Amino acid sequence: MDAPMKLLLVDDHGPLRKALREGLEATGAVQVVGEAATGREAVARAFELDMDVILMDVQLRDPTLGRKAMSGVAAAVAIRRERPRMPVVFYSIQDDDEYYREFRASGILTHYAYVRKSNYLLPGMLIPLLRDAISGRSFVDPEIEDRVQEVRSLDEQSPRALLEPNELRVAELLAQGMTNEQIAVRLNLHDKRAVSRTNGRIYAAWGLSESAVDEKVARARATLIYTLNRMIVWDEQGVAYVQNRKGEWVPFYTSEGEEASS
Repeated sequence: MDAPMKLLLVDDHGPLRKALREGLEATGAVQVVGEAATGREAVARAFELDMDVILMDVQLRDPTLGRKAMSGVAAAVAIRRERPRMPVVFYSIQDDDEYYREFRASGILTHYAYVRKSNYLLPGMLIPLLRDAISGRSFVDPEIEDRVQEVRSLDEQSPRALLEPNELRVAELLAQGMTNEQIAVRLNLHDKRAVSRTNGRIYAAWGLSESAVDEKVARARATLIYTLNRMIVWDEQGVAYVQNRKGEWVPFYTSEGEEASS
């Protein structure tokens, strides 16, 4: 009989982590050599332990860091800097574009699987994924692959993709609330009027110059578009619209004041 796979288990939900550990070890194919509840803990444990593979949730809450918490994908990237191609099986119940975007940008090529928690979390389904990751193979749940490609398509059509690098830099600083003068200083421009000209290019690329709006309104709308990285159009009454996943233009905010779902 083959020796059990030595596994680091990473999940911020204690009861689920306990259930996973018990279920995996009951198969006889896995020995859980360590656990972690946050991305930071996962990185630290990965450098301490002798292990064959990591089983890790993608969303990892960290009460001490809040929104800046390290995700499972970010933790895997950090671990692989020191331990190249460390096998990892990701799972997630989240359907947030940012996780798929982060995974696509991570550059992880082999020795991994990425699956939906609801589809593959039984021990009997995880064992083959863990073995494949250790063997250097990769697998992406078809549902996740569809969403990753959807996010890629959205990114290729994103407002930021319509800007040249210098325009993108100005838009970034504009979104931080800087004045034209401050942006000119930050970018070491000799003529602050260059910022105004660049703003005009940004407004034109994003359709803001086609509306009868003043500079302050255009600036505010450009800030919103840059921050959300999502094309928004406004009608004559100032109502904002965005495209949903079907390509339909829908109100950006619902009647309850909440952001419209994608």
